[in-house]
Amino acid sequence: MGKTVNKQRPVNLDLSTIRFPVTAIASILHRVSGVITFVALGILLWLLGLSLSSPEGFNQAAAIMGSFFVKFILWGILTALAYHIVGGIRHLLADFGFMEETMVAGKRSAVASFIIAAILSILAGVLVW
Repeated sequence: MGKTVNKQRPVNLDLSTIRFPVTAIASILHRVSGVITFVALGILLWLLGLSLSSPEGFNQAAAIMGSFFVKFILWGILTALAYHIVGGIRHLLADFGFMEETMVAGKRSAVASFIIAAILSILAGVLVW
């Protein structure tokens, strides 16, 4: 009737022992940064609308932006946006054939995108503070 299948796969995966390659981490972070940027867009548009509504609204928006916590959030948003742009350019270069389609080239471009995004994050911190 039915075949007996020899299951050689693990029953439970211990996610703490799985080591992702740097290319997988870059891809996951690119998706996460896209979600952060999408959510932040609504917050930033609300703040822009508040600042343009009236002189009192502008003063209220300026008071909100004066907080250390809000500056930290803004720095995080700018960092996510910078990483998403760098990761997007990395993907475009690969899609248009400007990079080799090898694992070594993928690892190098992922590490390069991390370094460039870190530099842009530092520059964003200088801009915010």
